[in-house]
Amino acid sequence: MITRLLDTVWGQANALFAPFRRKRWVDLALVAAAFGLIYGLILLGHEWTAVQRPELQLDLSPLALPKYTFFSMMRGLAAYAISLAFTLVYAYWAAKDPRAERLLVPLLDILQSIPVLTFLMPLLLVMVALFPRSNIGLELTAIFTIFTGQAWNMTFSLYHSLKSVPSEFHEAGTVYRFNWWQRLKWVELPFATTGLAWNSMMSMAGGWFFLMINEALKVGDKDFRLPGLGSYMSVAVEQGNVRAEIYAVIAMVLMIVTLDQLLWRPIVVWAQRFKVEDTVQNDAPKSWVMDLLRRSPLLRRWDHWRAMRRMKAHREAKEARSQDTAVVRAASAAPLMALVMLTVLAALIALGGLGIVRLLSHLEAGSWWMLAKAAGLTLSRVLASLVIGTAWALPAGLAIGLSPRLSRIFQPIVQVAASFPAPMLFPAVIAILAFLKVGLGWGAIVLMLLGTQWYILFNVIAGASAIPSDLREVAQSFGFNRWQRFKTLYFPAIFPYLVTGCLTAAGGAWNASIVSEYVSLKGYTLSTFGLGAIVSEATDAHNFALLGAATLVLAGTVVLFNRLVWKPLYRMAETRYSLSK
Repeated sequence: MITRLLDTVWGQANALFAPFRRKRWVDLALVAAAFGLIYGLILLGHEWTAVQRPELQLDLSPLALPKYTFFSMMRGLAAYAISLAFTLVYAYWAAKDPRAERLLVPLLDILQSIPVLTFLMPLLLVMVALFPRSNIGLELTAIFTIFTGQAWNMTFSLYHSLKSVPSEFHEAGTVYRFNWWQRLKWVELPFATTGLAWNSMMSMAGGWFFLMINEALKVGDKDFRLPGLGSYMSVAVEQGNVRAEIYAVIAMVLMIVTLDQLLWRPIVVWAQRFKVEDTVQNDAPKSWVMDLLRRSPLLRRWDHWRAMRRMKAHREAKEARSQDTAVVRAASAAPLMALVMLTVLAALIALGGLGIVRLLSHLEAGSWWMLAKAAGLTLSRVLASLVIGTAWALPAGLAIGLSPRLSRIFQPIVQVAASFPAPMLFPAVIAILAFLKVGLGWGAIVLMLLGTQWYILFNVIAGASAIPSDLREVAQSFGFNRWQRFKTLYFPAIFPYLVTGCLTAAGGAWNASIVSEYVSLKGYTLSTFGLGAIVSEATDAHNFALLGAATLVLAGTVVLFNRLVWKPLYRMAETRYSLSK
């Protein structure tokens, strides 16, 4: 009797708690992940506020790698958050203010092409002077340096998307009497989401390019290294510890795959809701993380609470009117704020120009001709890397972007390949080039290609993913062959994205020239004549006059080439090769 009663009670308990076991484990996993993140942030906070060490002793055991990898990942995510905020403000300002556009777009061209070593040392010294008793200055320097490898292609992507919003979308905003904020929120940002999502992945990948430099800085006898995956790699390479190098590679791959599955894949799936098309996509991309989050009762309650709050806000007419008034006031004050910001920016540029003039007064006159020849050689290598990168990234990006199945397979692979710090591969590539008897003059093109080809690939994938499926069905119903589809649909649709990819790839190639034309490997140096090599040599020799002149020539070359080539191509993308005009 007692046994039968216990069985009955146990069966009822199982029936009662079965839904809890099936669903609540997702909530438990989310709570555990939140506590783990909080613990990691506490460790990171201790590292930031710790007393600055005269020398960092890195532990090369594999047990230390999880902590170092987490530190590097958080620096990258912090830099991405700053890059996203910068992108939203800068791109919107450049796209909506014609007066500011004439200054902001060329300035963006210059910023994305300036080598990181040009401002890394001055920034480091300033930050260390501001925070002499803690690691805050070092951490901020690393984050800002990663930011400089992330922000530019995101900004170019959003700027071009804002300039290419279909006219019927603007007309819909006018009909519904949207203010500037509603137009940005409901029309412009949704249209730009696909390109911004894929360029965000590329930005995160680009931020890891100089990871070994960002976290392993030494100036003379002073050690400014930070604990992280980049400094771990650097020390392992210096000591020739092959086992530690393998551990670092494994940790890097695991970090990239984790970020791809937990962050970028869900973002790509979420971005599909903003795709402009009239038909339903049967084979839409999926994410197991998104599926798990949808099964979470805790998140469903959170969404329900937010929905109730929004409904309550809409019912309160007085609050709604005050919000509209605030938006109107912000819109009326925007031109004045933009004018003030533009004036301040122009003043800062003028002050910087005066400082450069004083610095260049110490430079010999013959150095300018040498810099001009070096700029021509580096430009030829940049263009060669663009041609080679486009030749394979265009068909590969089309294939991946047009097929959700291929996207699911190759997105993690491409993300790992793009995010892996290319300088770590330089020893193997140089060994292969030496075996093939190829000098660094030609080999620098290959080294540039390792870091720049991904900008083109990611933008082509984004453009192909944004092609409406109804247009693809029309092409199929008319019996177009592959060449006709490419000529009449695919190429016009991806052309704006391709221009953005090539433009950002060119900026990345100029930046990569400092490590492609001047390579230091285990005590010996390989170099070839070019502007990137001059920047690296001037940095090592602390020749700031030559460094400033080389940076000025580089910026002038980039701006001139962009005005003559990229700007007409952008204009063509907005008119002739636009599916919406």
